[in-house]
Amino acid sequence: MKLLRLLLVLPGLAALGWGVLLLIEFGLPLGPHSFVAAGWLLAGPLLHDGLVAPLTGLAGVGLSRILPAAWQAPVAGGAVVTGVLGLLALPLLWRSYGAPPLPGLHDGNTWLGLLLSVGVVWLVVLIAGVTRQHAAS
Repeated sequence: MKLLRLLLVLPGLAALGWGVLLLIEFGLPLGPHSFVAAGWLLAGPLLHDGLVAPLTGLAGVGLSRILPAAWQAPVAGGAVVTGVLGLLALPLLWRSYGAPPLPGLHDGNTWLGLLLSVGVVWLVVLIAGVTRQHAAS
């Protein structure tokens, strides 16, 4: 078992070393790209761990105390899917061409697409919640 673990750890360490080497190669001639990389590597985790994760946890605890049991799972699932949709749309909402161009992607209305997608998600949450409520009673 220890040999298997060692065989699994070695490729991971090699990939980690290669990633560190590429990062050093990218960031060592200090320039604007170095600060952008540092922002992504430092500010992202700090923002997530210091703000997003605690607020999400508090919202989840609050909703679990307010919502009936039949609605807790659908609302939690809807919140997760809404968050993922927001993260996927963020580059295009932030800047018009924030992602590599794909045929048909940039000629659409990102805000409308996001709102329609979130609307469909919460319609499914509503249907699931009502169905679970009626099944419980």
